[in-house]
Formats: sequence, structure tokens, C-alpha cells
Amino acid sequence: MNTFVRLNLIFPPSLETAVTEALIDDPTMPGFTLLHAEGHSSDFSHTSARERVRGRIERRVLWVVIERERLEQVLAVLHERVASAEVRWWTDPVLALGRLA
Repeated sequence: MNTFVRLNLIFPPSLETAVTEALIDDPTMPGFTLLHAEGHSSDFSHTSARERVRGRIERRVLWVVIERERLEQVLAVLHERVASAEVRWWTDPVLALGRLA
């Protein structure tokens, strides 16, 4: 049985197209979930005046569940296509996976 992980990506809205196209262009990539979010950081150097006033930074959160063995390959593709210090990532173990139908 494969071990799965959830790859979590956090990035600014300006990178949404680059990140999602990098994943969509790979026909072997499973689907993903994209959320609109707001975050807080101690670094507001790359934010808009509106974000500085509000104290929150607009972000996108992308989740993709993949086999653990594919993680390095997916990260390499993202690094090649996006390569931005504004993209943060981490993984979480997926303890169970299935459908209700």
C-alpha cells in the first residue's frame, strides 16, 4: 500500500496561475484544492498598503494528496516553474483516504 502525504502550499495571489498551471500541466497529477485565505506575518515588506492597514496578507492555500514517493518530483517541477521565496510548503501525513460512495 502506498503512503500518501498532503502537500500544503501557501503563496500570494499573484502566483496562483503559475502554481496551478504547473500542476495541471502534469497529466499524472491528481486533483487539488485551492482556497483563498488571509494570513499574518512579521514581514510585511511585500504587501500592499491595504494589507498593512488590515494587518493580514492575502494568500492562496493549495492542498494536493500525493504518494510520498512523488513528493520530490512534484517539488522539483514547482521549483522549476515557480521558483519564488514567497511560496511556502510542508507536508502532512495522510492517515486514511477514501470516498464515501
